[in-house]
Amino acid sequence: MSGNSADEAWRAMAAFVVENHDSWKRAVVEQSGLPFSRVRILRRLSRRPMTVKELAHAATIDAPAATVAVNDLEQRGLVVRQVDPDNRRCKRVSLTDAGCAIVVKIDAVDDPAPEALANLDEADLEALREILAKLSAD
Repeated sequence: MSGNSADEAWRAMAAFVVENHDSWKRAVVEQSGLPFSRVRILRRLSRRPMTVKELAHAATIDAPAATVAVNDLEQRGLVVRQVDPDNRRCKRVSLTDAGCAIVVKIDAVDDPAPEALANLDEADLEALREILAKLSAD
């Protein structure tokens, strides 16, 4: 596939997801009581503890914004900063038990397929699953 075709497919796929994910985002904000920007950080920390710099990179925000978010989440009792045992000059941010509980609530929010996707026939859905599996394997 040429670069232009890949770019077009990527833009179409991203637009479809973004345009059809608003109701899920609203439900997550309502369920968690947190701005979605904080939800994004909690979900990343649920995979592993990170430094603020790593978190900023993973969440595609700048370091000052990541620091503000971590400070907010720390004040809410959802994350904690601890000295990294491998590098004493560095602090790692990790979820508290309360933070883990919020992530469980977030993950439990229903995220059904949009109608346009649900209306595809089984052969198209299987082809799409196969393509996505190939993309995930890279």
